[in-house]
Amino acid sequence: MKLSRLAPSIFVLLWSTGFVGAKYGLPYADPFIFLSLRVFIAALVLFTVALFIKSPIAIGRRDLTWSAIIGFFLHACYLGGVFFAISQGFSAGVAAVVTSVQPVLVSLLAVKVLGEKLRSRQIIGLICGFLGVLLVLTPGLSNDLPVSGFVAILIALLGSTTATLLQKKFGSEIPIISGTAYQYIASAIVLLFAALATGGTSIQWSGHFIAAFVWLIAVLSVGAVLLLLWLLNTGSAASVSSLFYLVPPATAVEAYVLFGESLTRQEVVGIVVTAIGVWLVVRASS
Repeated sequence: MKLSRLAPSIFVLLWSTGFVGAKYGLPYADPFIFLSLRVFIAALVLFTVALFIKSPIAIGRRDLTWSAIIGFFLHACYLGGVFFAISQGFSAGVAAVVTSVQPVLVSLLAVKVLGEKLRSRQIIGLICGFLGVLLVLTPGLSNDLPVSGFVAILIALLGSTTATLLQKKFGSEIPIISGTAYQYIASAIVLLFAALATGGTSIQWSGHFIAAFVWLIAVLSVGAVLLLLWLLNTGSAASVSSLFYLVPPATAVEAYVLFGESLTRQEVVGIVVTAIGVWLVVRASS
């Protein structure tokens, strides 16, 4: 079987494990220092890859500025929000569902930011997506989860949405590998300051943490990101966008097997409704 046929399934599998990896490693480290160190090492790996394949490393001031801004929203806000929410008690599955609404928000905001038109099917999808998220989040309101966790996961959603719009509008001309590395460097600095400001600088270098740490760097920050970029470069941008609504079900299954995270009937219905909503939006866009 050709790699082009396997790549989408591999991407969904790898991307979904990011939420599970966070859940696996966070008992041994504070979220912001965990992420800061992770993305900094990932940047070094990508710079090494760029040298190896002779991809340009030096970029202009404009590209560097936009890389830093996109990195702030994508890695500091999105990853930082997800990690903090999970550290506050959010399940990996719920975090994946909330952030999977990103393509819906992108389609809505693209009407103003990118001048795209919103179709009737997309409007229905928007409604379904938000109803699905409400169904998933409602049980958490009765489980005494801290407000900070809800705020963090919403910041993650807004961060990934903003980063996507900025990447579409300003980042298309930036060298992919080095641009991503500079994104990581900028976000590593922000996350380090966040760790220092909150006093969360503790890491226990246990076997479990090292396993999660290596997995998140090698498989997610390098492997999944480069696979995503390869898929986009082969002209399958529309199909790549549609893959994100498959991530929450995959994450829910992985979290159930590894951590015993169970889903209520309402949460299962919420996942299905969210997936339908995102599918409607992405399908109409493509």
